[in-house]
Amino acid sequence: MERECEKRLKKIVEGFQECRNAFTAIGDETRQLILLVLLESDLSGIRVGEIAQKAHLTRPSVSHHLQILKESGIVAMRREGTKNYYYLSADETQWKEIAGLTGLIYKSIQHISSQP
Repeated sequence: MERECEKRLKKIVEGFQECRNAFTAIGDETRQLILLVLLESDLSGIRVGEIAQKAHLTRPSVSHHLQILKESGIVAMRREGTKNYYYLSADETQWKEIAGLTGLIYKSIQHISSQP
C-alpha cells in the first residue's frame, strides 16, 4: 500500500513540474477572462480583435496574454493566410495533463481521507 502511495506522489510531483507554466499562465485574472471568451466562442477559433472587443481589453494586451497562454500550452492557434485564430483544444493543449494531475491529487486525498 505504501509503495502505491509513493508512486502516486512521484506522479504528482512530475505532474506539477509538467504543468507549472500552465498553472502560472491561468493564474492571471486577465488571462482567465480571455479563456472565458475562448470558451464562449466556437471551437474553430477567434481572432485577437474579437477577443479584445468581448473582453473589453486592448488588442496589444490580448496579444501579449495570448502569447503567454500559447507558450504555456493552454491555447492553440491556427493560421489562415495572414489571420490567426486562437482556440482551446483538449488534444493540442495542456488541459488533459492538468485534468489528469488534479484527478490524481483528488484520488490521493480520497485515499488519505478513507484511512482509519
